[in-house]
Amino acid sequence: MIRMGNTMAREWTPDSWRGLPILQVPEYRDKAKLDVAEKALRAQPPLVFAGEARKLKDNLARVTEGKAFLLQGGDCAESFAEFSANNIRDTFKVLLQMAVVLTFAASCPVVKVGRMAGQFAKPRSEPTETQGEVELPSYRGDIVNNIEFLPEAREPEPQRMVQAYNQASATLNLLRAFAQGGFADLHQVHRWTLDFVGDSPQGAEYQELATRIGEALEFMEACGITAEAVPQVRETEFYTSHEALLLWYEEALTREDSLTGEWYDCSAHMLWIGDRTRQPDGAHVDFLRGVKNPIGIKCGPTSDPDELLRVVDILNPDNEAGRLTLISRMGHQNVEEHLPKLIRAVEREGLSVVWSCDPMHGNTIKSASGYKTRPFDQILEEVRRVFDVHQAEGTYAGGVHFEMTGQDVTECIGGAQAISDDSLSQRYHTHCDPRLNASQALELAFLVSDSLKKLRNGVPANGVHATAVAS
Repeated sequence: MIRMGNTMAREWTPDSWRGLPILQVPEYRDKAKLDVAEKALRAQPPLVFAGEARKLKDNLARVTEGKAFLLQGGDCAESFAEFSANNIRDTFKVLLQMAVVLTFAASCPVVKVGRMAGQFAKPRSEPTETQGEVELPSYRGDIVNNIEFLPEAREPEPQRMVQAYNQASATLNLLRAFAQGGFADLHQVHRWTLDFVGDSPQGAEYQELATRIGEALEFMEACGITAEAVPQVRETEFYTSHEALLLWYEEALTREDSLTGEWYDCSAHMLWIGDRTRQPDGAHVDFLRGVKNPIGIKCGPTSDPDELLRVVDILNPDNEAGRLTLISRMGHQNVEEHLPKLIRAVEREGLSVVWSCDPMHGNTIKSASGYKTRPFDQILEEVRRVFDVHQAEGTYAGGVHFEMTGQDVTECIGGAQAISDDSLSQRYHTHCDPRLNASQALELAFLVSDSLKKLRNGVPANGVHATAVAS
């Protein structure tokens, strides 16, 4: 039996979430179609393997000890229309570059986890959307319905779960090839970073770090640590993650591990519960309490410390290191008011968690031109403030969580490119929330790396200054 907060403990099965209160899921009208889609998914091979999820948990346990750092990033919502090898490659490439910069700055391994190969479903603030006189169901991601504002497009379609599985499978196949086939060679990644530094308006600020990384690689090569002699130079570990929102999909891909007899959600290595679905007695928490994957919990300014402790107890009753990652998403202006309360509650109970910072979701605004956007300086400011709070509390800020793409989009204002409100319409391609483009993501990695270096030396992270947002 497992404790479940103050509720009666009960046995867990992959379908025990059914019948419990559930939020942020569609209403499928055709139950027969839903049954067909679920049956098709149950017949498919797992996307990931239990041993991989266990290895990620071990890596995250090192983060809880301050011996590693978590980099989690990728698309806000993957789409069927933008699915291509080039887009997968470009996002993976930027994550590799960010990881190398952060590894060098933090002097510790960086655990790389993509919001990829499954990040299709999205929670929405409203169940419906109105345009003029017409009200239709909200777009909930390509795994549920179509973004077009038409009655037939917005009708939830169960077969989309099968299409999402097929796309996730192809994405994972390519990611594995990139990670193990030489694309991730440290020397190649560094050459890409040098290209960025050379092209960036702020490149001079990053040149010193880039030069030091290059010198370190040259030293390694002189010592015989080459791609030919040491596989780690040309290969990397890369894991996948997504929000476990659409539980029909998650249940259908949950498998019993033949080696341990434990259950794993084999749709991804790591899953997380969103800020809108972390109710202790809700279906999402109930489902994830029974799978052994590493789990993330989004924590916003409305998070109550006692409720968070209850959810942590439900999901990790044995206090296993590496099992839980608490992902704060406060908004830059709310960090000092709300984050310390959560940290103190967790520390008081002696709980082992990874603390990560999502600086994206709490800093979303509507621009004068009508686009949803995120100011680059506010994103950086939240990371900086989170690092400072952890330093003051004596805890370890162990990770960052970004919505980003390898494409040259114009969705977040500011940064060295000085993307302005007027520029947003040029390449605003997101299906949901605004993402950092490739240059902004790598620029942020350089700036965060400066914060990490300062923290290692006992200096507050607020010595970092963001590029001013263009007006």
